[in-house]
Amino acid sequence: MALSDADRTPGTRHPRAERVHRDVVSFVRRSSRMNTSQQRNWDAWHDRYVVEVPRGERHTSVHPDAAIDWVAEFGRERPLVVEIGSGTGDSLVPMAAARPDHDVVAFEVFQPAVASTIGRLGREGVDNVRIVLGDAVEGLTYLFAPGSVSEIWVFFPDPWHKTRHHKRRLVSDEFAALAHRVVAPGGVLRLATDWDDYAEWMREVLDAAPGWANVGDAGDGWATRFPDRPLTKYEQRGLDADRRVRDLAYRRLP
Repeated sequence: MALSDADRTPGTRHPRAERVHRDVVSFVRRSSRMNTSQQRNWDAWHDRYVVEVPRGERHTSVHPDAAIDWVAEFGRERPLVVEIGSGTGDSLVPMAAARPDHDVVAFEVFQPAVASTIGRLGREGVDNVRIVLGDAVEGLTYLFAPGSVSEIWVFFPDPWHKTRHHKRRLVSDEFAALAHRVVAPGGVLRLATDWDDYAEWMREVLDAAPGWANVGDAGDGWATRFPDRPLTKYEQRGLDADRRVRDLAYRRLP
């Protein structure tokens, strides 16, 4: 449920959250054209699962004055999980269904993918998910109070292979600091990638990030596969191409 200025309560959003000017983003906008099935999903399930937020200059931006009362949105107060880049919901839907005692907020910028996701959520009767069609970095900045999130999931983000594109990578010093602000002490940041260079990049950034402890249990700082994460078609394609999947887990220190 979006809040107007008159409805805001202290602490709904970090009162000193800085405005984020995002000339460089970690995603590429693709066509928003939906097929017939996706359009049916959108029409049937949008109001139930998609949270509309005030926009900034871009279609995917989140306005700095936006605020969401997540307790009101879900109709209850439970541990809050954020997934960044939920795609068509191949991980999101089964993971949320397996955690009925948690609420999950997913960010995705590709509308047809969101339409596919909400159709699956509706058909399977999964109620503990809400989706924001927008920039996750701006969403984390403006839509969550400090320490209000129990986990963040970042599974298979775009690796942006070319050196000149590394500035687009989601995982950065700034992202580590932002995640540290919104995750509660003891909360966890979980990541996975099937590109070795990006795995090493994430390790370098997050191992050095203040306030995070690498809690990988697979040796050499890597984590065993998060047991709740299903094997998706995307991940299988990477395995079929002989790419190894690396998992990481970081705990937010007090």
